[in-house]
Amino acid sequence: MVTRKWYSHPVIAAGIAVNVVVLALAVAWSGPDATQLWRLLGEDGIVEWMQFLCFAVISVLLGFVASERWKRSPRVSLELIALVGLAALTALAALEEISWFQRILNVQSPEFFLQNNRQAETNLHNLALGSASLHKTVLLKLIFIAGITHNLILPLLARSRPAVQRWVESMGLYLPPLSAAVAYLVLVILSHLLIEHPRKGELGEMFGAVHYLATVFTAYFIGVAYGKPPVFENAADGRRVSTLFVTVVAFLLLLAWLLSAGAGATGAP
Repeated sequence: MVTRKWYSHPVIAAGIAVNVVVLALAVAWSGPDATQLWRLLGEDGIVEWMQFLCFAVISVLLGFVASERWKRSPRVSLELIALVGLAALTALAALEEISWFQRILNVQSPEFFLQNNRQAETNLHNLALGSASLHKTVLLKLIFIAGITHNLILPLLARSRPAVQRWVESMGLYLPPLSAAVAYLVLVILSHLLIEHPRKGELGEMFGAVHYLATVFTAYFIGVAYGKPPVFENAADGRRVSTLFVTVVAFLLLLAWLLSAGAGATGAP
């Protein structure tokens, strides 16, 4: 296990920096003219594309970790099933975020989604559920409970009861460093306090995607606050790949900006 402080690891620091930059943009673009803020938070905007990119990369990372675990121990285990399941879940989240490329490819929604989707899009999370959507009625509540448990409750318990972390890791999961998790949660709270916009919740979702991108990489690949052997067990290799991954984290924000422009996110509600 790598025991260094979270803020001394460049990948986690880069993830926090990206989230701070996006929050600063949101605050700077708030005001009477909301055009730029819509460009940031609207459909096919910078924040939505950033979520897609982070979830897509996380899915690839988890799939790679699963393949490495299989090579080390070629047998079906709870740990392997969890990693493959999480890889599939994050891939689904990525595709749902951009409605399976529907708007990019200009594909008409099937009749079922036209009748039952709150935004008439081909995705599951906006399916109508009563007067709201599946996302607002169910998924947001589940995400909140899972997020608080994974980032606050379990890491706090693990500080006095190391068996908690061993139990989590035995299931193929990991616990984020507590300080990094607190930084993420503080940014979410600030986004709700400082921004007035009907889609300001997208900021918190993006902060979570970036947070998990950084902590998944540092746990499984480098061994930060992780008790099992990481992918890169050699410290020198870990430092080199971490430096490269910092550039990836920064590049994803630039790519999200370019994709939002290409998708026609003009700032209109």
